[in-house]
Amino acid sequence: MKLAILLLLLATACCAKPFFQSGIFDFMMDEGSGFPTDPVIETTVKTPHTLEPELPLPPELVCPFRCQCHLRVIQCSDLGLIHVPDKIPTDTTLLDLQNNKITEIRENDFKELKILHALILVNNKITIIHPKAFIPLGKLQRLYLSKNMLKEMPVNMPKSLQELRVHENDISKIKKSSFEGMAHVIVMELGSNPLKSAGIDSGAFLDLKRLSYIRISDTNITAIPKGLPSSLSELHLDGNKISKVDADNLKGLNNLAKLGLSYNQIGSVENETLTNVPHLRELHLDNNLLTGVPPGLPEHKYIQVVYLHNNKIAAVGTEDFCPPSYNTKKAMYSGISLFSNPVPYWEVQPITFRCVFDRSAIQLGNYRKK
Repeated sequence: MKLAILLLLLATACCAKPFFQSGIFDFMMDEGSGFPTDPVIETTVKTPHTLEPELPLPPELVCPFRCQCHLRVIQCSDLGLIHVPDKIPTDTTLLDLQNNKITEIRENDFKELKILHALILVNNKITIIHPKAFIPLGKLQRLYLSKNMLKEMPVNMPKSLQELRVHENDISKIKKSSFEGMAHVIVMELGSNPLKSAGIDSGAFLDLKRLSYIRISDTNITAIPKGLPSSLSELHLDGNKISKVDADNLKGLNNLAKLGLSYNQIGSVENETLTNVPHLRELHLDNNLLTGVPPGLPEHKYIQVVYLHNNKIAAVGTEDFCPPSYNTKKAMYSGISLFSNPVPYWEVQPITFRCVFDRSAIQLGNYRKK
């Protein structure tokens, strides 16, 4: 009996296949790690020589080192980067590089990002942008370059842009070619740059046919820029050195609804100025040097908000704001501010504000002589 069992064991050993050490990849396959396997149970052991090579991950699954990636949004902000990272997925639609230490945008930094929609480069130390850096970005709609050290406007910006923000840089000149062909821009921020009126070329805004909102605040300009597009609905020029408003400055701005001229040095507003902005609804002239209420308000049909506080207005007449007749078609005021002016408010007649929607809409008093 013992002899029979021994012969059976020897026969089994002779028929067995040779032993090979299994690698970690084999165990992952066996443990169902998510890799595709044949549902049929394998009866042979793979050797290291028969393993299939691993395929590289597709580009959309690669995330730049230390960045965070979700779908097509790549966030590489606040990482102390000194240049644009390599291997950005080619299907990226939003790239966030704000709050880093990038000093230069190189020619091929965005070479493969042909469907990028938004590029955020705010708060870096960018001084140089290669002339060809933005050429591949044929789908770019939003470009944020604020809080950098640019001395001039970037060239060859994508014609597809709808929003451009370059405030808080060191730009002193806007050339006629700066916005050439950029007919899709709707929003533009140019404030907090050392711009002067002489540094803005005539016709610089000529191609901005769809521009609706522009802010050129906190600069050194002394006059309202000429040649602004008629499509504008909001014009913000606060914190500049403008000394007067001429009728010609606003000529052609038929769609303008909001005009911000606060914190300038404006001493006068020329007659007929408001007739050139027939759809104006808000006028901000506070913190200037006006000695009287701007002319043309009673005849204006749509104006509803007028900020005149912190000026030098010494008198307010009964027809400075409202037309003489109640039957005249004019929108009711929803806000008039006159506080911090040297006007004796007790002498202002109540009829002066007959076309104001509510008494609470009028702000008077609180004048302190300096």
